[in-house]
Amino acid sequence: MIGILGGMGTQAGLDFCNKIAVLNRGKSDQQYPKFILYNKSDTPKRPENLTKYFNVLRELIKGCLMLQKNKCKFIVMPCNTAHYWQADIQKKLKIPLISMPKEVYLHTKRTCKKNSKIGILCTEATIKTKVYSKYFDKNYNLVSPGKKLQKNSVNKAIKFVKMGKVKDAEKILRPAVKYLIKIKCKKIILGCTELPIAIFAYKSFKKIKESKIFIDPNLLLAQVSMRKYKK
Repeated sequence: MIGILGGMGTQAGLDFCNKIAVLNRGKSDQQYPKFILYNKSDTPKRPENLTKYFNVLRELIKGCLMLQKNKCKFIVMPCNTAHYWQADIQKKLKIPLISMPKEVYLHTKRTCKKNSKIGILCTEATIKTKVYSKYFDKNYNLVSPGKKLQKNSVNKAIKFVKMGKVKDAEKILRPAVKYLIKIKCKKIILGCTELPIAIFAYKSFKKIKESKIFIDPNLLLAQVSMRKYKK
């Protein structure tokens, strides 16, 4: 059984479950994977509580222990920033907690040459905590939009998705995407689980999507989960 620690945010957890369903489309009900989604929406906000490390850690551990108690084979967290706490959560578990940023790095390693320029769209907290750069910095040039685009494009897009305003999120995210394409990034990591919801909901990014420049960590996590589930 797959354990999913959700609620960070709720839309992202549901998006992960939907991707599990899409990957298994066409199968009978009995062939779909068993999973538990624990929508732990009372987890303290990650970006605002980086300095209150143990407050967040305590709640994340509680959630993971509940999933472990219910006989899950492994756990995933459809939240990029939450992986700042991953190592300390894993110490308290007897089952694996799959690292989303690590899986994104391994995928990039298979598909991009060393020293390639890789763009990332994510929260300021994800940048600050280096959950991606600790994997990428040695072999890739990981770049994010400047402060102005981060504030006026990326941050607002994430907020809009959490509010259910997906169309508004898609529109306001365009300048950040165009900037990363302009500076010739080989791939763009959608490093906040709300962002793929905005990118893939509408047709305006059709040509860019067809180029397969976007990396959706939630989709990668779903694919890895299915492989581990079948073992």
